[in-house]
Amino acid sequence: MVFLGGPRQVGKTTLAQSLLKNYKDNHPGYLNWDSDIDRRKIRARQWPKNQKLIVLDEIHKFKMWRNFVKGLYDTLKQTHQFLITGSARLNHLRKAGDSLLGRYYYYRLHPFSLPEYGYGQKKLNDLFRFGGFPEPLLTRNLRELKRWHISRVSKLVHSDIRDLENIKDLDKMELLAEELPNRVGSPLSYRSLAEDLNIDPKTAQKWVAALDSLYYSFQIAPFGAARIRAVKKEQKLYLWDWSQIEDQSIRFENMIASQLLKYCHYHQDYNGEKMELRYIRDTDKREVDFVVIKNKKPLFAVESKFKNKTISPHIAYFAKRTNIPYFFQVDFNGPEKQISDQITMIGFADFCRRTQMI
Repeated sequence: MVFLGGPRQVGKTTLAQSLLKNYKDNHPGYLNWDSDIDRRKIRARQWPKNQKLIVLDEIHKFKMWRNFVKGLYDTLKQTHQFLITGSARLNHLRKAGDSLLGRYYYYRLHPFSLPEYGYGQKKLNDLFRFGGFPEPLLTRNLRELKRWHISRVSKLVHSDIRDLENIKDLDKMELLAEELPNRVGSPLSYRSLAEDLNIDPKTAQKWVAALDSLYYSFQIAPFGAARIRAVKKEQKLYLWDWSQIEDQSIRFENMIASQLLKYCHYHQDYNGEKMELRYIRDTDKREVDFVVIKNKKPLFAVESKFKNKTISPHIAYFAKRTNIPYFFQVDFNGPEKQISDQITMIGFADFCRRTQMI
C-alpha cells in the first residue's frame, strides 16, 4: 500500500484521482469515507474486481482504520493495490501503532516547486507571490489568496487540530497560527510566544508541535561542527505556505527552505536516504541559513539573499571551519558567479537546475 500525506488543500485527492484510468466522479475505484454511499461500500468490502487500484480517501476518520486496512492488504494484496489518502492527520495517526509495519510506504506531497510549475520569470514571480498550493497559485488573484489564507487557518484549527489534540482554547490556538508568519527565519522563542498570547511556554511549545504535525509549519535544528561554537538547541521555524509572509526577503528565505525540505523528503521517501535540513549559527551570531545533510554527511549549504549582490562573509568563515563541500548564496534573479571552487553566487532558478531540485 501507499499512504499519501501532506498539508490540507495541497492536492492529494486530485493526484490520487488522476492515477485512475478514465477517471469520472463515480469511478468505482475511488471511495471516499465522507460519502454515505462509499462508506457503506467500504464497510461491506465491496471492491470492484476489475479495478486493480483502489483509492481510499479520508479513511483515517474511521476509528478502526489501521486494523481495517491491514486486513484489506493481507487478504487482497494479490489482486489489488491500495492508495490511502487523507489530511495531515493520517501521518499522526499512523504513528499511534505498528500494526501496519511493513505493509505500506508513506509519501509526502508538497506544494508546487519551481521545477514542477515551470521555469521563466513570470512563473517564478507567481510562485513567489502566491505560494505553491494549487488553488491560489492557479487562480493568481490576491483577493482570493487572502480569503484562502483565512479559510485554511480556520479549518486547520477548528477541524484538524480539534480532532487531533485536546485543546480547549482554539481561539488562542488560531492567534498562534496567525502569529507564526512573523517568527519565520529566526530562532523560535517559546517564552516570547507565550508572553504575547498569555499562555504557558510549555503550552506554546505543544501547540507549535501540533501545527508542525499537521504540515502548517516545520522547524530545523542547528548544525554542529567541531571547529565552530555552534548553538545547539535553538530551532528555526518556517511555513509550508510562504505566501503568508509579508516581508519579501523572509518570504524568499522560506521559499528556499520549502524547496530544500521537499528535496530532502523526496530522497527520504523515495530513495530511503536519511536526509536532514539544518542551519549553521555560532555563539557569535554568524549564520548560514541552510545545510542539507545526507546520511550524516553535509552535501551543501545555502545562504538566502533576496537582492543583495555582495557575498556574505559568514560563508567564507564556515567554509574554512566545516566539512561542507559546497556553499551557495542564492538570490532571486541574479546571474551565476563562481567565487571559488567551494562558493557560488547563483539565482534561484539556476540553483534549482544545478542541484537537480525536484
